[in-house]
Amino acid sequence: MRYESTRGAAPLLGFADTLLTGLAADGGLYLPERWPALEGLPEPAGPYAELATAVMAPFVGDDIDRDELARLVAGAYAGFDHPEVVPLRPLEDGLWLLELFHGPTLAFKDMALQVVGRLLDRELAHRDERATVIVATSGDTGSAAIEACRGRDRLDIVVLHPHGRVSDVQRRQMTTVHDHNVWNLAVEGTFDDCQDLVKALFADAVAREKLRLTAMNSINWARVLAQIPYYVRCAALLGGAGPVDVTVPTGNFGNIYAAWGARSCGAGLGRLVVASNRNDILTRTLETGVMATEEVHATLSPAMDIQVSSNVERLLYELHDRDGTAVAEAMRGFRESGSLRLAPAAWARLRAAFAGERVDDERTLATIAEVYREHSVLIDPHTAVGVAVARTHRSADRPMVVAATAHPAKFPDAVEAATGVSPPVPGRLAAALEAPEHYDVVPADLGSLRAALESRFA
Repeated sequence: MRYESTRGAAPLLGFADTLLTGLAADGGLYLPERWPALEGLPEPAGPYAELATAVMAPFVGDDIDRDELARLVAGAYAGFDHPEVVPLRPLEDGLWLLELFHGPTLAFKDMALQVVGRLLDRELAHRDERATVIVATSGDTGSAAIEACRGRDRLDIVVLHPHGRVSDVQRRQMTTVHDHNVWNLAVEGTFDDCQDLVKALFADAVAREKLRLTAMNSINWARVLAQIPYYVRCAALLGGAGPVDVTVPTGNFGNIYAAWGARSCGAGLGRLVVASNRNDILTRTLETGVMATEEVHATLSPAMDIQVSSNVERLLYELHDRDGTAVAEAMRGFRESGSLRLAPAAWARLRAAFAGERVDDERTLATIAEVYREHSVLIDPHTAVGVAVARTHRSADRPMVVAATAHPAKFPDAVEAATGVSPPVPGRLAAALEAPEHYDVVPADLGSLRAALESRFA
């Protein structure tokens, strides 16, 4: 299996090189040359790690022995606190919650990053090299990446979060980790600023080489890959004679793009529904065919407070029949003007596969309250956005699955405001709420960030 850039001007790479490279040299994102068919999969109700290994193996190819891949994946999910790893919970007629928050940091990012951290450490050891992981986070990616990398022999990790724009719980899960190879930086700006800084560092060939940079954001293909198996499992368990629709609370578009990937491999998925909060660039794109940035607003679902969704570029590449030149021109124009108008054919293909809807904070709180009142189930604000949208987009004749992306205890203020109930705090989270914090504040300026990194790692 080889990987090509969405902008068409970077070398083709194997899986291991794609893993370590992260962002392509031409600024694009890597994708497999083809989507492999799902064949010879184990029983979906069996051990999740076995299914995940079988789904991922064709993408990895010969770069990692199948038995070694199986050991890495099994180790990644061994510490999850539910025996099914990703249980499906029936909520109401035809509506299911896919619980993705049973990992060490109680958010769906653990599903991928526990795998990616092991893959990176394995590949660096194989090459006798060391790397610096740099991550931008809107909330949950940071703590999941830290948990995947902390204490590892071959990795340092630097996490950029938007100062004052993540929840207290999210911040503490990052800043109370004191391993020698972990450094937290609070950027005076938005998540989009953090993401832009990471992309700019990767685009700087000198800095990239000098600092030995690699990525764990979903610009890294391995992040998306490790999320595909749970959608394959959903389709197999619930599909029966027809497709399964999926609603995903969406910020950076990586999670729902993994559902697109699963469907592209042959999983029985139907409509993919984008659930947006007030930061609704993706829903507006579906409605109008124009992707245009606006101001980033702080909401009760901060992991979705994004205007530039990186993984949309991967979808654009496919909507444009894998024309890297066209995508490069489109992304250059988008970066310069903040707006991108889809060609009519591409917009039609987008609307054929996806639907979307926005949910404000008032409706988010109302949905949390309704789900608790009607089903005695506590959900976090991101999941609530998903449930609210799923209820208006589900069909009577097929199941609808909502990606439940975070444990309610990560957002206790919103949950208690809606229900009057404070969600129980899992033991693994309680320590972070009491431990001392350590982080540095930096401006949203590439020169300042690069100088800080060079002082520590160069």
